[in-house]
Amino acid sequence: MNSVFSKARPSYLVTSESFNTRLLDNLTTAVVVLDADCRLYHMNPAAEALLETSARHSYAAPLHDLLRNAEQLEQAIAAVHKNNAAVISRKAELQLTNGSKLLVDHAVSTVVDPNGTWYLIELQEINRSWTLSRKETQLAKHEITMEMVRGLSHEIKNPLGGIRGAAQLLASELPNSHLQDYTNVIIEETDRLVNLVDRLTGHQKKLQLRPLNIHEVVERVRNLIEAETRGSISIVRDYDPSLPEITGDLEQLIQAVLNIVRNAMQALLENPQPERRPQIVLKTRAVSPANIGAVLHKLVARIEVIDNGPGIPAHIIDNIFYPLISGRPEGTGLGLSIAQTILKNHAGLIECESQPGLTRFLLSIPIMTEGGQP
Repeated sequence: MNSVFSKARPSYLVTSESFNTRLLDNLTTAVVVLDADCRLYHMNPAAEALLETSARHSYAAPLHDLLRNAEQLEQAIAAVHKNNAAVISRKAELQLTNGSKLLVDHAVSTVVDPNGTWYLIELQEINRSWTLSRKETQLAKHEITMEMVRGLSHEIKNPLGGIRGAAQLLASELPNSHLQDYTNVIIEETDRLVNLVDRLTGHQKKLQLRPLNIHEVVERVRNLIEAETRGSISIVRDYDPSLPEITGDLEQLIQAVLNIVRNAMQALLENPQPERRPQIVLKTRAVSPANIGAVLHKLVARIEVIDNGPGIPAHIIDNIFYPLISGRPEGTGLGLSIAQTILKNHAGLIECESQPGLTRFLLSIPIMTEGGQP
């Protein structure tokens, strides 16, 4: 393990060091390594995600450049140095430089090798287990609901097929052609009901998968919304141009993102706030690592759709991805359900956070690694 932290890397340690580093980087626990001067030497991807920075960007930075309130960790490091024993703290609040706050358990210990002393900090976010459980529950509930709807749709479409067939036979037997207007209404309304059932079940064509840039999806949606709103809503782009390509169905992903953004647009237009101009922010980032349900992915592309509208009513926030659940009187409650189904078919997930003045939808899609694994 010492070879992970060694500044001098003899050739006979290269294989061992590479293996140990891979082990460290695949841990879901955030691990930060500081040198004897309490400057950053290494952090694994879990720590990068937790602290919202990169090891390369923060290399050699002092601890207080990573955290606004680094005093508690500095005291723990001093205690470890004095007593030569690990220090564990529970429910410590850390504040990142961007103002975000984390509630964590942390352990500080030392690693000593011929090149010096290193401080090993392990960080475990307390609400992470709750968040993972919530994601798994959300996916499970959505799947159960869709199975129920699919079963119901089968029972509905069978008699609809019979009604449509009978109307067609009746139309061919009618003595006066003008009476066919009535049978045409039966046929058209039957077809409309079948289409509605298909939308409820997320019925769609087989995925047409290909490598694509996620910004191609977001830009298509932005152009459509700007054409609809004609400048009445400010649309802000905050893209990460370094995002790798994903593998997906372009048209279906456009539909999913469009459903989310159009929901935000309708909320802003139907509930104008005189004190602020309506705004939608389209943001893209890479997250590493990230859980989608029970699966840990090494790299995930995330699209965030953020609006400053009235927010989603608290009594439906946990159910908005179910079919026929809508916060708008004239809404069908299908858009978000269809979007969630599309993301699920891409091994992804949509999450939502909302309060008055700030609603955020997070769309996560795994990025394929060089080995072909998401």
